Amino acid sequence: MILAGPKIVVEDPKTETNDEAALSPGMSQIETKSPLEARFRDLGARGLKGLVIYLTAGDPSLDATAGLLEAVDQGGADVIELGIPFSDPLADGPVIQRASERAVRGGATLRRVIERLPHWREKLSAPIILFTYFNPVLQYGVENFARDAGRAGADGALIVDLTPEEACDYMAVMRGHHLDTVFLASPTSTDERIERVAAASTGFLYLVSRTGVTGERQSLSAAVQPLVARARRFTQLPLAVGFGVSTPEQVRAVQSLADAAVVGSAVVHAIEERYPAGGAPAVRDFVRWLKSGDSVRG
Repeated sequence: MILAGPKIVVEDPKTETNDEAALSPGMSQIETKSPLEARFRDLGARGLKGLVIYLTAGDPSLDATAGLLEAVDQGGADVIELGIPFSDPLADGPVIQRASERAVRGGATLRRVIERLPHWREKLSAPIILFTYFNPVLQYGVENFARDAGRAGADGALIVDLTPEEACDYMAVMRGHHLDTVFLASPTSTDERIERVAAASTGFLYLVSRTGVTGERQSLSAAVQPLVARARRFTQLPLAVGFGVSTPEQVRAVQSLADAAVVGSAVVHAIEERYPAGGAPAVRDFVRWLKSGDSVRG
């Protein structure tokens, strides 16, 4: 069993591209009127900040995922990231790696997730983006992925190991199907890099709070505030900060700086520990605790 990924996986590629039109800042200003855009606009109008919740499709089973998505939605998720299990999840720490391994063993694949998504989507109010690595999308076919994901009810995708320099065709296809493309910026990103990533993103920009892999942390990284400040210089997109956010206090700290906090490993860990005995309601209560801090964690 793989229990740890590389210590640093969010890098800033130095390769350049001549396809400036595909990566121009104007791309991030396209009027998509997407559900993601609408959700963040509504939150802002009410003076609220968002909570983005990640969970792995197929963990502990594909059948259980329907109830877990509903529980996360009821718990207060403003946006849901639905992770596609992958055999080599290098950006993820031990908790999400274990979830991916369980899901893969249970037969979860990108195709099976997309096939079930229309049913899962029926009872949800939160927008959903698919969080995946590029290999499953490449095997599925980029055009097929965008078409089928859109028809199934996905609102966009975040491909964690796809850089803007390599994503021109992907972005064009996704936008042709009215799907958002979310990309990552990290504390090690240069200003030029942040501008490029922001130009390629729609819906929101995902800011990685620290270098390394996903996982729960005891404290919020000191790199968050300067990273958010730099990103604000280059985009009007909502900014969501993730990697290492795992408690209500950390959620509030992120929300005081950015537009949304992303919680992944802590939720997946709660599913691992609480679902066997408490079912989906236990996970719903955990998300409520993250959202408000009022519920009892235990």
